[in-house]
Amino acid sequence: MKGQDITVLVTGGAGFIGSNFVLYLLKNYPQFHVINLDKLTYAGNLDNLKSIENHPNYTFIKGDICDEKLVGEIVAGGVDYLINFAAESHVDRSITDPGIFVRTNVLGTQVLLEAAKKYGVKKYIQISTDEVYGSLDKEGYFTETSPLAPNSPYSASKASADLFVRAYYKTFGLNVNITRCSNNYGPYQFPEKLIPLMISNALEGKELPVYGDGLYVRDWLYVEDHCRAIDAVMQRGKPGEIYNIGGGNEKTNLEIVRLILQELNKPESLIRFVKDRPGHDRRYAIDSSKIQRELNWRPYYDFTDGLKLTIRWYLEHVDWWYKIKSGEYQEYYQKMYQDR
Repeated sequence: MKGQDITVLVTGGAGFIGSNFVLYLLKNYPQFHVINLDKLTYAGNLDNLKSIENHPNYTFIKGDICDEKLVGEIVAGGVDYLINFAAESHVDRSITDPGIFVRTNVLGTQVLLEAAKKYGVKKYIQISTDEVYGSLDKEGYFTETSPLAPNSPYSASKASADLFVRAYYKTFGLNVNITRCSNNYGPYQFPEKLIPLMISNALEGKELPVYGDGLYVRDWLYVEDHCRAIDAVMQRGKPGEIYNIGGGNEKTNLEIVRLILQELNKPESLIRFVKDRPGHDRRYAIDSSKIQRELNWRPYYDFTDGLKLTIRWYLEHVDWWYKIKSGEYQEYYQKMYQDR
């Protein structure tokens, strides 16, 4: 892939996975021009991208993917690849306020697809989730042909967005791919999510809240492995195809909490079981043999190594997560941009 003529629009690039992908692109393809469009809602954090904010081939634009005029202006300027990470993504928040999930995840996706079609984007990639498949029993795995059976407003909004992506391929011939990943973990993850919440709470000596019996099973994928997979799809993915991306690391929530406490030499007495949330899916597990077979991708990190790296990162970046928990991080944009 020639680099100097390639522009990649990353939406939601100040969030957890999006910011890791922006950093990955500029590290591995420093000649690419990367545009980051992010609304900077509570989960968007420009602190994630401090190391490249003055990079000559990086442009940050604060804006909403639902803003047709803004999106059109950006894409009309010349975009080769559009990678859509922008989404409301926390299940608990979707139970409290489903409407914002419909607006951002469904309408926002359609706005991006329309701009990609109108201005001739070479490839559009929708970053989706294994949660669109619903829940599994103790055996079996989600494949790309598993039926969509979302159980929360969040996963329903992501499934709806995926169907719009498919429709733009079938109806208009837009070159699209959909990726559906298992649970990610690693640096810069917002500390409302399981692993960073447990790490930061343990470091602060706070209780570690665990839903229900703690035996909900997820397949865990280190975020750098996810970035490598998206890169493979961007470069070699076949038009219209869906690719599942999994780490092959199934763990119960309780196992993970205990591993974190063990690594930090903290007592298990910090664990507190709390009332379960509605519609809590029992197990997710991804069959990622298709992307391994067709695009020659493999996860590099096993869970033990990835978790140790993640814990070390949070130990070394206390200021980063402390500012989030205190709300100070939201002042960064105003300080860096609006107050100049």
